[in-house]
Amino acid sequence: MGSAAKAALVAAVALVAAGLVGANFRDDCDITWEPQNAKMDEGGNHLTLSLVSNSSGCMLRTKKQFIFGSVSTRIKLVKGNSAGTVTTYYTSSIGDNHDEIDFEFLGNETGQPYTVHTNVFADGIGQKEMQFRPWFDPTADYHNYTIFWNECMIVWFIDSIPIRVFRNYSAKGVPFPTRRQMYAFSSIWAAEDWATQGGRVKTDWTKAPFDAEYRDISLRICDCADYGAAGCPASCASPSNWYAAPDLCKLSDAQLRQMRAVQLGYTIYDYCTDAKRYNGTVAPECSMPQY
Repeated sequence: MGSAAKAALVAAVALVAAGLVGANFRDDCDITWEPQNAKMDEGGNHLTLSLVSNSSGCMLRTKKQFIFGSVSTRIKLVKGNSAGTVTTYYTSSIGDNHDEIDFEFLGNETGQPYTVHTNVFADGIGQKEMQFRPWFDPTADYHNYTIFWNECMIVWFIDSIPIRVFRNYSAKGVPFPTRRQMYAFSSIWAAEDWATQGGRVKTDWTKAPFDAEYRDISLRICDCADYGAAGCPASCASPSNWYAAPDLCKLSDAQLRQMRAVQLGYTIYDYCTDAKRYNGTVAPECSMPQY
C-alpha cells in the first residue's frame, strides 16, 4: 500500500469512527452519579441512563484519561415530550480552568425537534456555542456522535458527517485544549430553567423516567495511563501518533462539502454571528479560517 493510500485509510478510520475498539460501558467506564439510574446489558455494550426527578439524573465517565484522539458512541435520545431534559456526550478535564468539548442534546415538546448544542472550553474559557437542528429523528434509532481532537483542530461528527470545526489558534491568543487530560462523559440531567425554548417550556414530570439509550463506545485515544500523568502531554504530542497525521489537520474536500451543507441547512445559533452578545464585536477566532 502506497503512502497516499495509507493516509486515506488512516483518515477514513479516524474521522468516521468506522470501527469500535473493544471498549464497553461495563469494563471501561464508571457510573459517577446516581448509579441506581443506570442499566447495562448485552455484556456492557448497551447502556440506559434515566432521569427520574429534577434532582436525580445519571452520569457515566470513562476510566481512562487522555489527550487527543477520537471518542464516539451511538445514542438514541429520549422519546416523546423531552422538554427540560439534557442528554450529553462530552469530554472534560477535572479541576480549575478546565477544558471541555461538548455534545449536548436539548429536549423539546412532543413533535418539536431536538437542539444539538456544541461548545468548547479551554483554560476555563467557553461561550463558543453552535447549535443545530438534527436532519433526522434522534429518538427513532441510534446515531453515532464522535469528537475528534488533535493539536490542529476539534471536529464534531454525526454519523460520520462533520458538523463543526474549531481550529487551534493558540499562537494568536485563542485558548485551545492541549494540556489537560480529559475523561469522556455521558449523562442525563434536568435543566428546565433554560434548556427548552429558553426555559419557557418546563418538564412534564408525570412522563418520568426519561430514558436515553447508548450503544457501543469507541476510544481511539492517547491513554495517559500508558505514560503516567507527568509524561502524558509530551508523549501524546508526538507526531508519530495516528491522529497527528498531516491529512488529519484538515477536512477532505468531501467532508468540507458535507459540513457546509449541514451548517447552511441546520444551524440555528452560531456565537460568531451574535455581535449583540459581545457588545457589537465577536470573538477573535471568528475572523480566522476554521476549515
